[in-house]
Amino acid sequence: MKIICIGRNYRLHALELGNEIPEKPVIFCKPDTAILKNNAPFYIPSFTNDIHHEIEVVIRINKVGKTIQPQFAHKYYSEFTLGVDFTARTLQNELKIKGLPWELAKAFDHSAVVGNFMKKENFNLNVLDFKLLKNNEIVQTGNTNDMLFKIDEIIAFVSQYFTLKIGDLIFTGTPAGVGPVAIGDKLIGKLADVEMFNFEVK
Repeated sequence: MKIICIGRNYRLHALELGNEIPEKPVIFCKPDTAILKNNAPFYIPSFTNDIHHEIEVVIRINKVGKTIQPQFAHKYYSEFTLGVDFTARTLQNELKIKGLPWELAKAFDHSAVVGNFMKKENFNLNVLDFKLLKNNEIVQTGNTNDMLFKIDEIIAFVSQYFTLKIGDLIFTGTPAGVGPVAIGDKLIGKLADVEMFNFEVK
């Protein structure tokens, strides 16, 4: 199982970090050791004290696919959830300045939170409202209609380079409003008013 992540997929988020608007999806990956599920607590790693939250819609691949055409991409996933792509922001900025890969800042243990999965047929994933609450205050809101690259486009693009396998996860990008977390924070992800995850930072 692999975790494929899309960077800069919301215009305002790209701008808030001073990045250019991409012409193609920006791709990076995380190992399976990055997964954090079942509302387990997230422990801030010892190598940094500057961890930022990034809430995202996450899809789970349900069959093997390679060079998938966009019109068939919807057949390759049936479930989705919300997740958090944790980022060691200062470290990421240092790596970017040096022209180095982001993995140390993005792919560390438990940096990919996943919530409870739901069947996609009950939702329109192209106009999906979601939000992140930190200590019961809304810190990020998003709608998938604002994605630069829609979910089916992402699947088609990624599958040109990687064979997608059952159980693979795709984090589809975060909206604006990313920010730091601290020990004692409680993070709650909601799809409309449905709670998808609820965990503490330690």
